[in-house]
Amino acid sequence: MGSFIVRVLINGLALWVASWILPGMDISTSATTNAVSNAGVTQGGDTLGVVLAYLFIGLIFGIVNAFVRPLVKLLSLPITILTLGLFTIVINAAMLSLTAWLSSYTPVHLTIDRFFWTAVLAAIIISLISMVASWIPGGRR
Repeated sequence: MGSFIVRVLINGLALWVASWILPGMDISTSATTNAVSNAGVTQGGDTLGVVLAYLFIGLIFGIVNAFVRPLVKLLSLPITILTLGLFTIVINAAMLSLTAWLSSYTPVHLTIDRFFWTAVLAAIIISLISMVASWIPGGRR
């Protein structure tokens, strides 16, 4: 249970960094009309609300990665082998897009540009941050 909470925290941090770097990725709440981003925090936005929004999307992303991703990886194993593992980036982008779709039914929304490349770049950023965070003791068991 403790490692899942650590993963949710890492996912929230990775999503924050990805949305900070990529202009086509935002997290917003239904209570606000503008996107919750790093600029919102520095301009006096509700910091606790922003942190909770990223943690909530990190929770959804963690659940999608725990339940859907293993099945998709198994079904796409031949393509992954043919591309020498590069198809994993596409799988990660698809999991991020699925998270965005699922979050559209919640008060906190993850929005990604209609361009597939935004999801791919976000998946690369999130994977790199997760890899670095897994080096932290207790980050991945």
